[in-house]
Amino acid sequence: MVSTSKIKSVDFYRKIPRDLTEASLSGAGLSIIAALSMIFLFGMELNDYLTVSTSTSIIVDQSSDGDFLRIDFNLSFPALSCEFASVDVSDVLGTNRLNLTKTVRKYSIDSNLKPTGSEFQSGQISTAIKHDEEVDEEHGEGSVTLNAHSFDRISHQHPILVVNFYAPWCYWSNRLKPSWEKAAKIIRERYDPEIDGRILLGKVDCTEEVELCRRNHIQGYPSIRIFRKGNDVREDHGHHEHESYYGDRDTDSLVKTMEELVAPISLQSQSALDSQPSKLTDDAKRPAPLTGGCRIEGFVRVKKVPGNLIISARSASHSFDASQMNMSHVISHFSFGKKISPRVMSDMKQVLPYLGGSHDRLNGMPYISNPSDSNANVTIEHYLQVVKTEVMTRSYKLVEDYEYTAHSSLAHSLDIPVAKFHFELSPMQVLITENSKSFSHFITNVCAIIGGVFTVAGILDAVLHNTMRLMKKVELGKNF
Repeated sequence: MVSTSKIKSVDFYRKIPRDLTEASLSGAGLSIIAALSMIFLFGMELNDYLTVSTSTSIIVDQSSDGDFLRIDFNLSFPALSCEFASVDVSDVLGTNRLNLTKTVRKYSIDSNLKPTGSEFQSGQISTAIKHDEEVDEEHGEGSVTLNAHSFDRISHQHPILVVNFYAPWCYWSNRLKPSWEKAAKIIRERYDPEIDGRILLGKVDCTEEVELCRRNHIQGYPSIRIFRKGNDVREDHGHHEHESYYGDRDTDSLVKTMEELVAPISLQSQSALDSQPSKLTDDAKRPAPLTGGCRIEGFVRVKKVPGNLIISARSASHSFDASQMNMSHVISHFSFGKKISPRVMSDMKQVLPYLGGSHDRLNGMPYISNPSDSNANVTIEHYLQVVKTEVMTRSYKLVEDYEYTAHSSLAHSLDIPVAKFHFELSPMQVLITENSKSFSHFITNVCAIIGGVFTVAGILDAVLHNTMRLMKKVELGKNF
């Protein structure tokens, strides 16, 4: 067996007997300072070990060719009716999608941007509305001309009042005019206003009766509205609750539609409220917008190439007065990419506090234009440059974020004014990677701190002790 003395011979830390050591006041002070220094440096090292450090690099966007980018938006247009509001998407590759409805919702809003009802169901407007093929120049005047003074009075006299809001310069209004007057004459003969009076067809020239048309939220011409006696001036909005007709505009279709409206109303009751709903199809007759504004929210998916998201008034069978179109809007939300949950955003902020600051740069921004003689036909354009950012932790991809810069302007347009969001993605992306830290490196640094402070303190103690001894010897030499 190996003797105990031989084992002791390899001891690197041989002990000096306590009787041979000497404690000093300076040594005690240095020991306290050394201990405090060790604690302070250990805390600094531990904080550095626990702090997340990252490295940032710029690389070519790694997205595959078939990837799509999601755009989320919530836009309020105080002067654009939901009846004609259209969301369109186009890009440089030739994609051109019009009037997207599957992932888009519309709500009628008032001038204060407050919703006035449930979701507006715009439905599908036929792109091939039928008109009379032969125009009869001798059609005569069968409908009643209405103005602001006679409109309310006549609407209270007849259970059903059907009104054609038109503009003389409008192509579609002029195509409707012959069949409308012929249908009005036929209905007048069948349901004499003086004897029967269950239905009356009227017309309003919106170039003359501007305020009356504005009050009924007319933005496209011609607009055929169905008013029912007893449904006027509901709640506090001061408008007539009514329906819009989107069906065919030939004489036979119009007469058939009027017959179906009258059929449920008995001659004795003379009340449209007591009647059963007519059997017109939903595509031909739907509730008219309650107010003149529209909130459009939802999302679209686009290819990752330069393109446009356009909000405009669109219809295949209506005309619009470009000088009166107001595309003012307030952006409640506009962002690219998947929505980031609050928890993930919080984790991301811990990694990089500045990240996400430009994720929704346009939120809360108003863009207001007031059409006038000197400020008409105004298109509001937003030019957005989008940069993709990926944050990679040591174990998994934390988030994929799209940030953008925005520059907006008002420009005069030769066509119908629109609100245009032009987006362009950068071919480069930002890659932020979390740097891993070795625990063994942390332990090594802690040992270095302890050993280094202990050694330096020992050297200082020896220097101080020897200096004090030397000074004492010099002092003793002077005394002799």
